Amino acid sequence: MNRIDLNCDMGELPDAILDGTQESLMPSLTSVNIACGGHAGDARTMKTTIEQALRWKLAIGAHPGYPDRANFGRLELNMPREAIADSVFEQVKALAEVAAGCGAVVTHVKPHGALYNQAVGNRVLAEAIASGVARWKRDVILMGLAGSSMLDVFRGAGFRVAAEAFADRRYEANGTLRSRKFDDALIRDPAEAGRQALQIAERGTVTARDGSEVAVNAQTICIHGDTPGASEIAATVSLTLRQAGVDLRPLR
Repeated sequence: MNRIDLNCDMGELPDAILDGTQESLMPSLTSVNIACGGHAGDARTMKTTIEQALRWKLAIGAHPGYPDRANFGRLELNMPREAIADSVFEQVKALAEVAAGCGAVVTHVKPHGALYNQAVGNRVLAEAIASGVARWKRDVILMGLAGSSMLDVFRGAGFRVAAEAFADRRYEANGTLRSRKFDDALIRDPAEAGRQALQIAERGTVTARDGSEVAVNAQTICIHGDTPGASEIAATVSLTLRQAGVDLRPLR
């Protein structure tokens, strides 16, 4: 039986956190990545999201991004290596402290947005992320794009890694994600997202925009919590995988 983790980026939208929209995704998931003060999030949103995740017995991870709330961490920044490491450390540490107060443990770290996408092909940036997390601790899983050099950097820094693929994002032929500046970057149709997730879990590939198959040997699949209709997408992806006999469980 295939086994895979189903993760979601959360703690980013205060209204969704408070009105129940965010928690409505959680029955479909096995882990969450929580914004920790860089691109979004504060002590209150972190605590509420952790408490929700604990109710659903989900693995809890940190989701550090560029400290650029105005652009939601999706704008590429030219920050010095040490400044990036400092920011990642402070963000992960902040979430870990809130988690400890809730009786929870942070099991993984996944960079957010432009920080993630730039680190896919930028080893210096990936090293800065690893350095920042290492100041907190090394006994944690680092997530990165399946097939990318960032995973090699994380391994070289002494971390366990988890290769990640995306149910709700389209891919280019080189294995990178379609830029969000294009209207077709997101997969909004739940059935299509379910098919892509199943292809990832069963065949270890995605179909790129040019029709070619790209290898994405992944241990975890992401659904974005801020994608329109995310709850329905998550439910469809989860149901599609379970009906096909895929064992959904967290990485830990």
